[in-house]
Amino acid sequence: MTEQNKQTETLKKKEFMYRGKTLKELKDLDIREFAKLVKSNEKRTLLRQYDQIQKFILRSNKQIQNKKLIRTHQRSLIIVPNMIGLKIHVHNGKEFAPVQIDEEMLGHRLGEFSATRSKVKHGVAGVGATKSSSSKAAK
Repeated sequence: MTEQNKQTETLKKKEFMYRGKTLKELKDLDIREFAKLVKSNEKRTLLRQYDQIQKFILRSNKQIQNKKLIRTHQRSLIIVPNMIGLKIHVHNGKEFAPVQIDEEMLGHRLGEFSATRSKVKHGVAGVGATKSSSSKAAK
């Protein structure tokens, strides 16, 4: 019985940790304090974009209260703990692609999760595209 209990405990999902901090501890951190935990390039960007990220979070909270979609063109914003759980529609050049923010996305940029290039879908060759189709009528 005790072996089975140990096995079930190990199979349970582990609590999320980011650089030794739990999710609750991360949400309590300021953006500048969180910047100390990410890699150097993201740290520099977080410190430079501090005001921009603060405005985005405030604006997104207002939109949630008004039950509106959170839409943005800012693909270079770095994901911080305050954004976890939000569904943000990020512009990919043509449309707004929905992105559900998870814990694993911390420190990455919004644009990484909204692909700008779609898979090419080849259709049937048109009239005149091949030698055999040039002899056929257009209708």
